[in-house]
Amino acid sequence: MCGIAGYYGRGSEKDVRSMVSSIKYRGPDDEGILVDGNVGLGHARLSIIDLSPAGHQPMSNEDKSVWVVFNGEIYNFQELKSQLKSKHDFRSNTDTEVIIHLYEEMGEKVFSQLNGMFAIALFDKKNNTLILARDRMGKKPLYWGIFGNTLIFGSELKAVLSHSRCVKDLDFESLNKYLMYEYVPTPHTILKNIHKLEPGHYAVYDGHELRKRSFWDMAFREFAGPMSFEDAERGLDERLDVAVKSRLMSDVPLGIFLSGGIDSSAIAYYAQKNSMQRVKTYCIGFREDTFNESGYASKVAKFLHTDHYEKILTSRDSLEVISKISDMLDEPMSDPSLIPTFLLSRFTREHVTVALGGDGGDELFCGYDTFVAHRFADMYEKFPSWFRRIAEKGTQFMPTSFKNISWDFRVKKFISGFDVHKNYRSQKWLGSFGDRERHELFLPDISERMQKANVYEDIDGYLKRVAGADYYEKLIYLYLRMYMMDDILVKVDRASMYNSLEVRSPMLDSMVVDFVNSMPVHWKLHGLTTKFIFKKLMERHLPKEIVYRKKKGFGMPLAEWLLHDLKPMVMEIFSENRIQNQGIFSYPYIQRLIQEHFSKKKDNRKLIWTLMIFQLWYNTWYEK
Repeated sequence: MCGIAGYYGRGSEKDVRSMVSSIKYRGPDDEGILVDGNVGLGHARLSIIDLSPAGHQPMSNEDKSVWVVFNGEIYNFQELKSQLKSKHDFRSNTDTEVIIHLYEEMGEKVFSQLNGMFAIALFDKKNNTLILARDRMGKKPLYWGIFGNTLIFGSELKAVLSHSRCVKDLDFESLNKYLMYEYVPTPHTILKNIHKLEPGHYAVYDGHELRKRSFWDMAFREFAGPMSFEDAERGLDERLDVAVKSRLMSDVPLGIFLSGGIDSSAIAYYAQKNSMQRVKTYCIGFREDTFNESGYASKVAKFLHTDHYEKILTSRDSLEVISKISDMLDEPMSDPSLIPTFLLSRFTREHVTVALGGDGGDELFCGYDTFVAHRFADMYEKFPSWFRRIAEKGTQFMPTSFKNISWDFRVKKFISGFDVHKNYRSQKWLGSFGDRERHELFLPDISERMQKANVYEDIDGYLKRVAGADYYEKLIYLYLRMYMMDDILVKVDRASMYNSLEVRSPMLDSMVVDFVNSMPVHWKLHGLTTKFIFKKLMERHLPKEIVYRKKKGFGMPLAEWLLHDLKPMVMEIFSENRIQNQGIFSYPYIQRLIQEHFSKKKDNRKLIWTLMIFQLWYNTWYEK
């Protein structure tokens, strides 16, 4: 795992060094710079495979006509290497060199042959082109922008911003989307003229024109032949086994994130099954019982006989991370579980350099409560409109609870999902500022412009790609291409890489994804039972109390923090002078949000936190 950066056009070695320096924590083991004519490539290396100097990047072929910088892991590189050995002399044992020689043989078709997570920049001197590519599921980030005729790219937005020709210009349409989604959806970023490369895509730039091509996308095709539930269960078992086994490849110590939920426990099971030694598992717990899951992790570790490490923290440890958020997030993303993910990554990095996680299970197998909520929504829609209006008004009189995902929070969120089309309902439930709230939040001239913008255009675009799919398959696709990619995977990437830790996600192996997406929906969401086939499979490998326990996740007591520990920060960030000088938001509206929360009249934690993260980003990366 590494950090990459560079340009094609105008620039200098100083630019590249500055770009790499900004993301040095992604690769503290080595640094490489190449400036060749109008191309600059930079690399910060976290040594995982072939720790020798032979793995230094930028790396070239024999005649130095092809150069590459690469962030990620290619899990089938040994198989590919065996096919290339007769034609090429390999000077290292890295997967990077395989990419180079495979490109010499296949050209742009190379990316469809790679099984792994990757962000790649490849300079072809003979054709005088720069090629950028991103993996199928978008596990590794890749930002790019063109200023004049200069293309600038990097693993993080801060790397692009470090180039002297980059221009910072706030994109208000992206800000409008961020306030709703709690992240900026791909391919947009918070800044104009800077983009995220789409997953499963590559882009070719020749100094004048950039063309993008897709090399893979998810599909919901039924199995080629008849398959019983039992056959599918066995097929899933085999694919998860292979996916985990291939990700145990490492020349440095490796461990498993273990929360005690079914996803991470399954990964730990397959890892231990494929290891000759006891695998290392890592968990953090909290002294506050309301969001402590460490007991479940200990039970799984004992059951699987793993070498288990646990660290118990306090909410004070979590609060201290908030001061680092603006450094980690050079683009606003307001998922508060970034905080415990950071703490877990920091603790795990004390022992190992690579960790496996269970990300992707909830999206693939309909594991979120929102999937079940859609079942209830289908029934609720059949109620007369007058009844739904009364129910909506009734929620206003429900007492406000500041507990994490409280009953009143669930009911109010559920009801709020019916003021938008059902295609957007999940986003309404997951997100922060609704249409009315954003209208009040922005100053009048900005609000008028934003009302003309289609904030749902990204959802509409994704739905067109799977137009013939079942409604719940469309939901799965949206979760995988939006919430998982632009929230969950960003959270994991930033929290882990800030601690120089590589995290691998076996559930998101394209072989697993394709197989699960070929299953009928009712094998995943069976009535009101989520993850049905996955749970049936794991019944054979894990304790039932783990398989069927209610999903909890990393809950943070944000509502209480805002009332007490974070109150001084809230008052400072949202001071009248700051808000008015910024010239974006309505101070009276923000003041009302805060006063409602402080008086416990309303639980405005999501709104205040989402806005706080933007303000921290603005003060750190835009204003200065």
